[in-house]
Amino acid sequence: MTTMPDAEALYARLAEGVRTLARPGVRLVGVTSGGVWLAQRLQAELGLPGPVGVISSAMHRDDYARRGMAAAAQTRIPFPVQGADILLLDDVLFTGRTVRAVLNELFDFGRPDCVRLAVLVDRGGRELPIQPDVCAASIPLRATQVLSLQRDGDGRFSFHLQEQAK
Repeated sequence: MTTMPDAEALYARLAEGVRTLARPGVRLVGVTSGGVWLAQRLQAELGLPGPVGVISSAMHRDDYARRGMAAAAQTRIPFPVQGADILLLDDVLFTGRTVRAVLNELFDFGRPDCVRLAVLVDRGGRELPIQPDVCAASIPLRATQVLSLQRDGDGRFSFHLQEQAK
């Protein structure tokens, strides 16, 4: 049995790490949907420039044939990507395939000067050489476990852990 981490406590750790990366002009881009929630809250609480960008991995997944089209939000980046300092936010880092896909999507909008990655949880199991610049916690999980970030009506975070068939 895996103990559920305190998502609010991890968010506070993430905010401290993001504060250290938040150089003047940094732009936040959240991976749908949990990364967007994190980016929006960080932008508001840390007073970072807005609006927040929303990025979807759906069009660049290398496992599209197996997964199909996700019902995630469409990419919306309301600022120029060319030459930007981008801080990419995601809730749970696993294989690295989502990050690879959103980087491809991001570069469809221009060539940023810098892209850094901040994640709430690194669950291990990487299949690609992708590492976060900021990570609130490393929580090893079995390949059959899915950890997802939830947000209630007041904007507070929690985690949901479920088993899936392999």
